[in-house]
Amino acid sequence: MKLTLDDLKAAADLVYTQMRPTPQYAWPQLAGRTGAEVWVKHENHTPTGSFKARGAITFIDWVRRAHPDARGICTASRGNHGQGQARQAVAAGLTAKVYVPHGNSVEKNAAMRAFGAEVIEFGADFDTAREEAFRVADAEGLVIVPPFHPEIVRGVATYAYELLSAVPDLDTIYVPVGCGSGICGNILARNALGLKTEIVGVVSDRADCVKQSVEAGRLIETESAATFADGMAVRVPVKEAFEIYSEGAARIISVSDAEVAEAIRIYYRDIHNLAEGAGAAPLAGLLQERERMNGRKVGVILCGGNIDTEWFLTVLGGGVPQV
Repeated sequence: MKLTLDDLKAAADLVYTQMRPTPQYAWPQLAGRTGAEVWVKHENHTPTGSFKARGAITFIDWVRRAHPDARGICTASRGNHGQGQARQAVAAGLTAKVYVPHGNSVEKNAAMRAFGAEVIEFGADFDTAREEAFRVADAEGLVIVPPFHPEIVRGVATYAYELLSAVPDLDTIYVPVGCGSGICGNILARNALGLKTEIVGVVSDRADCVKQSVEAGRLIETESAATFADGMAVRVPVKEAFEIYSEGAARIISVSDAEVAEAIRIYYRDIHNLAEGAGAAPLAGLLQERERMNGRKVGVILCGGNIDTEWFLTVLGGGVPQV
């Protein structure tokens, strides 16, 4: 997959019919902690509190054109993807069915329902829920929304386009990786802009199929993905995404749940922004590599702020949520 500047500009024009660009700020407190000039891309400031709103805008626009007779969509989500897709589907007059694993975030489930989704719990993890969503979509004649699709990536890439247009001399961007739309959007936007910024993917050490796959040079599934950073809780890597990040990312690193929890606390203490687990993972990755990044200009993607109250209270109390 490749995106041109014209592709990015057209996608941005479409996204901006539904939301404003999000800000990117250099925060001195974070610079003091890391020794780097740290630019935070605030994707926690979208209409759904996460970057997934962008891909939903472009995807549902494509559905209306490619499947004009569609009556609804079906997808799987841990919450942020489902919120974005439901918001756009309902606005387009479509139904939205979202499968989530048992024990999914209570507050993300409530948010998806508020945006108009029918939320169905199925299976023990995201990948099992995803398989059921595909089955139901086929059985009921609904448009499946896969976790990775060119139209989703085109929308997601607009945040990287904003960041790299505003701060084109970034040495490195740290981005969390679940199914891969975010890291691929960063790589494709960087390439379209002709920049040399390194893209570093950050995964949970409890859900590291992406890291293992890149290191092995082939797709590797893990047996579990038990992390409270639910946006990264994926067992099965996506082939189409792997083909992009295995070539375009500088490296993939892993962080522990304890490191993620500490990054959430730092975000709240230093800049008073909420970060969910996946949203804090890039900062956790930067902190892990602070010696390597000393004196450099670095971007971290705060991809979402939708953390459940109980988990946030646990984190603020110095703990690590258990799943």
